[in-house]
Amino acid sequence: MFSRMFQDIEIVMKMDPAARSRFEVFLTYAGLHAVWLHRVAHRCYRLGWFTLARAIAQFGRFMTGIEIHPGAVIGRGLFIDHGMGVVIGETAVVGDYVVLYQGVTLGGTGKEKGKRHPTIGNHVLIATGAKVLGSLTVGDYAKIGAGSVVLRSVPPNATVVGIPARVVVLDGRRVDELDQVNLPDVVDETCKALEKRIENLEKQLAELGTRVSETGGGGNDGNVYSAL
Repeated sequence: MFSRMFQDIEIVMKMDPAARSRFEVFLTYAGLHAVWLHRVAHRCYRLGWFTLARAIAQFGRFMTGIEIHPGAVIGRGLFIDHGMGVVIGETAVVGDYVVLYQGVTLGGTGKEKGKRHPTIGNHVLIATGAKVLGSLTVGDYAKIGAGSVVLRSVPPNATVVGIPARVVVLDGRRVDELDQVNLPDVVDETCKALEKRIENLEKQLAELGTRVSETGGGGNDGNVYSAL
C-alpha cells in the first residue's frame, strides 16, 4: 500500500510543474486524496459492504470535490489535476497512468443496466470539461480535447475534439475531416436547394397550365388531375 502511495506522489511530481515537494503533494493535492480514499471504498465495495463504501466515497466527494463511485475500477498512476467537478461512474474502468483535468465526466447515457460507463485505456489524457458518456472504449495513448463530448469509441493514439467529438489526429497524422478554411455554408446550400425546388415546381405548373389550356380550360377537373 505504501509503495503505491509513494508511486502516486512520484507521478504528481513528474506531471505537475507546480509541485514543489513531496510533502506538499502528500498534504495538499485533492486528486491524490480522492484516489487514496477510492481505493479504500472500492475494497469495501468488493467485500459487499456497499453502504460503507458509498459513505467513504461521499466523504471523499465532500473533502475533494471529486466524485468516484466505489464500484469504478481505477488503475495505477491516475493523476487528477485540480479535480473539482470530476465524476467517475460505477462501471467505469480507468487504465494505468491516465490524466484527468477538472470537470471531466466519465458517465452513462441513461438508466440502462450493466456496463454503462466508459473504459479508458492506458496513458490517456482527458482535458478540462470533457464528457465521455456511455459504454464505449477510449484506446491507449488517446487524447480528448477540452470541452469535448465523446459518444463513440476512440481508437488508440487518436486525438478527438468537438461536440460530438471527432478524430482530428490519428497515429501522429492529422485527419482532415474538416477543412478549417473552406467550411461548408449550410444555410447557403439549403437556400440553393430550395431555389432549385421552386424552379422545378414553377416549370411543372407552367406545363400544367399549358396542358389545361390545350384541353379546353380549367373547368374539366378530370383533365387537371390527369395533368397533375
